[in-house]
Amino acid sequence: MKKYLTIYVFFVCAVICACKQKAASDDDSGGTDNVVTPVTITHPSTGNMNETVQIDAVSSFLLKTYAKANANGYLQAVNVHLGQFVNRGEVLFVIKTKEAEALGNTITSLDTSLHFMGTISIRSPGTGFITQLTYTAGNYVQDGEALAEITDTKSFVFLLDLPYELKPYLPGNKTLELHLPDSSVLTGYLESSLPTIDSADQTQRFIIKVNTDKNIPANLIAKVNLVKSEKTNTVSLPRPAVLTDETESQFWVMKMINDSTAVKLPVTKGLQTKTDIEILSPHLSASDSILLTGNYGLSDTAKVQIVKE
Repeated sequence: MKKYLTIYVFFVCAVICACKQKAASDDDSGGTDNVVTPVTITHPSTGNMNETVQIDAVSSFLLKTYAKANANGYLQAVNVHLGQFVNRGEVLFVIKTKEAEALGNTITSLDTSLHFMGTISIRSPGTGFITQLTYTAGNYVQDGEALAEITDTKSFVFLLDLPYELKPYLPGNKTLELHLPDSSVLTGYLESSLPTIDSADQTQRFIIKVNTDKNIPANLIAKVNLVKSEKTNTVSLPRPAVLTDETESQFWVMKMINDSTAVKLPVTKGLQTKTDIEILSPHLSASDSILLTGNYGLSDTAKVQIVKE
């Protein structure tokens, strides 16, 4: 009797455990089916798009002038310092000739009415900034020696080293925008090019002329966006809305078909910018709702909840 009772109790326990496992399994499967992903959506936009390539351009002064000594003597005065802006004709140096240094006092003592000074003023040959000083006051200089180097502000340009394979795009870039590190933008145009190619990186140097009143230093790097192709009235989506596989051979978006379901829609992309991607096919309208965030890793048909647009 006890034997049969034990078997009965064991059987009942087994049935209860099996029922609990089935119920847990049913709960798990039901939970999986009811997973809802929070997402945000966007809508296709229609407008102009252009594909650009970014190249560095470096500021430079093409011409430099030199203030030179025109006699042998001693620098009696130096009226400038490095970085100073000077105008054409401004007195930069005063030279006292060696003859005046030796005979000046003697001549003055013989005839005080002569007022013999024996000094020569060296004036700036151009307008610009002092970028180099060779001598200081009291130094002896010889005739023809360069005393200072002056940049010619009128020769200010940006130098663009353009890869030769991009040269065919130049006719479509009559004007160029130069983006400076301080977020300011200058407008320039290609003035001329040098008839040589750098043998190492196969680039050709172009001179970009800009019209600006700003005092821009030499060797400043600006970003130039060269337009490679341009389209008008094209449909595009923000970059995060377009998904791809690991090999980037297939592209798709997640499109809403109702208020809570998104399906996978293969697309063909065209031009790309930093923020947007052109959609060539299929045709999308401005009323279509495309997942912008929360779209990564979703299945072909996914339950979603729109949290904001």
